[in-house]
Amino acid sequence: MDEARRDYTISQSGVSQHLRVLRESGFATVRVEGTRRIYSIDTAGLRHVDRWLDQFRTLWEQRLEALATEVARGKRARRKRKRST
Repeated sequence: MDEARRDYTISQSGVSQHLRVLRESGFATVRVEGTRRIYSIDTAGLRHVDRWLDQFRTLWEQRLEALATEVARGKRARRKRKRST
């Protein structure tokens, strides 16, 4: 199976529950068009989360950069070992 595409089975009630949680949490809005409900992402909720996460970004960025450096070192070392065998 293609790793980028996965099929998930979820019931209509499951989808409705997830959408309700997103709406009540401020991440989605809904408007009624006849018998349909149209959901949209509410970027205000995402901006609020982004501001909250901002306080941790400098800490994460330093550690993620260090991790990227170590991963690159490991890859170079594996390539070097592979060439020498």
